[in-house]
Amino acid sequence: MLTAPKKVINAWAMYDWANSAYSLIITSAIFPAYYTAIAPAQVQFIGRTFERASLASYAISFSFLIIAFLSPILSSIADYKGNKKSFMKFFCYLGSAACCSLVFLTKENIGWGIVASIVASIGYCGSIVFYNAYLPEIAAEEDQDDVSAKGFALGYIGSVLLMIVCLAFIMGNDKLNLGWGAWPVRISFLSVGIWWAGFAQITFSRLPASKPSEQDLQHNILTNGFHELKKVWNQLQHYPRLSRFLRSFFFYNMGVQTVMYLATYFASDELKMESSQLIITVLIIQLVAIAGATLFAKLSDRVGNIITLGVLISIWIGICFFASRVNTVNEFFMVAFCVGMVMGGIQSMSRSTYSKLLPETKDTASYFSFFDVCDKMGTVIGTLAFGSVGEFLGGMRNSVLTLMVFFIIGLVLLLFVDMKKDKIVAV
Repeated sequence: MLTAPKKVINAWAMYDWANSAYSLIITSAIFPAYYTAIAPAQVQFIGRTFERASLASYAISFSFLIIAFLSPILSSIADYKGNKKSFMKFFCYLGSAACCSLVFLTKENIGWGIVASIVASIGYCGSIVFYNAYLPEIAAEEDQDDVSAKGFALGYIGSVLLMIVCLAFIMGNDKLNLGWGAWPVRISFLSVGIWWAGFAQITFSRLPASKPSEQDLQHNILTNGFHELKKVWNQLQHYPRLSRFLRSFFFYNMGVQTVMYLATYFASDELKMESSQLIITVLIIQLVAIAGATLFAKLSDRVGNIITLGVLISIWIGICFFASRVNTVNEFFMVAFCVGMVMGGIQSMSRSTYSKLLPETKDTASYFSFFDVCDKMGTVIGTLAFGSVGEFLGGMRNSVLTLMVFFIIGLVLLLFVDMKKDKIVAV
């Protein structure tokens, strides 16, 4: 196939620009800092007392568990009816509405914030299933690394721009003693929802409609997705390279996603960093990640995807080891710089590597649904392990060492993967 026209590629990548504001402001920076500032160390929720950071970890696990269950159903419907874009829209608007609702979050209703953050996470993850499934439909195999990296790079740039505006508003209120209290922070949550839904209109207006599957529906439309997952699972025995890569991805992605979601809580509880320092840390990660995603895309052109992924995972192992021993804010800034260099690169490279290894098939959403379930279930296990180890086994430094084990397993499994596409054609 030929790569789609530039305006289609740019429109696809703009969805990263739109939704990455959620990833930065809600997931990584302002919401965690605000939540940590207003929530007590022990939080009452659904009839039980939780450690503050562990509750945040469990909320992330729960949202990913829900979307891991929903995505096979939705992907099956999208493949059969050819309406990936419609599902992207639904989850985009669900997530953006949940972000807007966080404007009502105060210390008196922490439970509301937890519920809204779960819904926002479901919206974000749900839309990404269909967004990723578009990649092999709009980009030729030789262009997929660059197209994938372009999306991540635009995401980092857009999210940082909105972050700077929100931060200026928040710091202006503090420095000038305007007396607006927490409203600048809460309005930043509203701005994320508006930004997300607003810029997504560029994507929705230019992205072509996906084609319906030519295959007959073999099962009930609500259960067909799980049969499709089972079919993909069975087909993987015929695609050993793809299967080996997925096993590796499952483990190292546990570490990546957990770090992305919980690094701020680690810095707050273990290093007692102030909110402004936490936000600066996240900005460092985002700014460096722009260069990192592009750098590792270029490296893959020279040495290939698998070697590049091996380098990235090795760096992640070193990051976990050093992070478990940091004691000062400056040391954590160094860790944040390293995380930024490899965070965008490993996500972009994982997505494009999987896309390259896919067999010839029209049902791309089913295969990307399987990839997404691996991603989400890995995140469920990673965040659950992080929260549980931190709550019951002596703090988050031990949790970080647990993540290092996941990366080591992923690296060992990656050694058995090569990029020669399996020849068998999917049915």
